[in-house]
Amino acid sequence: MKHGFITLDKTKNGEGRTIPLNKNLKGVLKSVTRRLDVPYVFFDSANGKPYKNIKHSFKSALKKAGIKDFKFHDLRHTYASHLTMAGIDLTTVSRLLGHKTLTMTLRYAHLAPQHMQKAVNVLDTLMCQQPLLKEAVAITKKEFAVAC
Repeated sequence: MKHGFITLDKTKNGEGRTIPLNKNLKGVLKSVTRRLDVPYVFFDSANGKPYKNIKHSFKSALKKAGIKDFKFHDLRHTYASHLTMAGIDLTTVSRLLGHKTLTMTLRYAHLAPQHMQKAVNVLDTLMCQQPLLKEAVAITKKEFAVAC
């Protein structure tokens, strides 16, 4: 909390990972009641032991919210989808998810088609601002005026 990161000792792939916290998550974690004698963030208050399985609680929450056909893993997919749709590059999304290869993250690429447009639009900006580039592409003044 002090440094703005959370460390996961063991993740889905069996390895540990450190993830930055956003302001909302910091607020949620600060609101969780802590006990000095228990080293866990989420634990059974009756015995101080960590929760081993949250499936029952998750199913209850879904039922109360009226959500159907939703699995716990869908939260991870939603996280990745929202990051991608917000314009976060796939390399960063991959690192946040803990994917060992970028190939796993590429399934989210279709959610950011505007990135391809944004990428080619960079050329417009470069072409209109850099005299050397104007000469390099050897376009006429009339063509350049239309482009810019």
